[in-house]
Amino acid sequence: MRWDRIWSGSLVVAEKNMRIYYLKAPVVIFGVILPFFLCLAFVLGRQISLATLVPGIIGMTLFFTSSSVGPLITPWERNARTYERLLSTPLPLPAILLGDTLSGVLYGMAISFLPVVVGVTVFGASLRHIALLLGGMLAGAFTFSALGVLLSSPPTGAPSHIMMLSALVRFPLVFLSGVFLPLEKLGQMGRIVALISPLTYVVDITRAAFEGSSYYPLAIDFLLVVGYFWVFFYLATYLHGKNLARTL
Repeated sequence: MRWDRIWSGSLVVAEKNMRIYYLKAPVVIFGVILPFFLCLAFVLGRQISLATLVPGIIGMTLFFTSSSVGPLITPWERNARTYERLLSTPLPLPAILLGDTLSGVLYGMAISFLPVVVGVTVFGASLRHIALLLGGMLAGAFTFSALGVLLSSPPTGAPSHIMMLSALVRFPLVFLSGVFLPLEKLGQMGRIVALISPLTYVVDITRAAFEGSSYYPLAIDFLLVVGYFWVFFYLATYLHGKNLARTL
């Protein structure tokens, strides 16, 4: 199949997901409401400059929103018995999963612009490099969305099971990534643990866009974020394909 047809088919899948899943309760709760209350719980009662929290809030919002759509799509369609119909189309499985990934990317990017606007206009954060921020957010959205698609690979038709697995994976990553504290303030052990999380590098890029400097070289940040995307997407394709016989 030609690449242009694969891409156009993926866009059709993404458009279908946008119409059906964006307003589902789990997506709204885990993608929008939860990041808001996590930030609120961290800020209340503490003498912290809100402007310094903006990069971490943007990174966390992007992480939760981009990765909240993927875990819901496949189990919901298995439960509704529409998964077989989707697989019967001429699109190969990677193209279908790419469509699921794109729907998470668009959702994450759209919602995450809200903390950018609020951070600049209300909290007084200084945005120095708009192109760097957009590039980091886009790369992060693809990576986090691919993680969400990967989390939907277990052979179950119960969305609650996948959302529980998703929470078990995503919550530790948030608290290991220097979201609320700069990496240099985490201590040696904290910085070592933060290395395993892709969110660490997205937040580092975001801080560079606002503060003008990053903890790691920006080339390393982008290289690792893109690398995580390919690892997540490859594993998602492999595991979804392996579990097809167990879910049909």
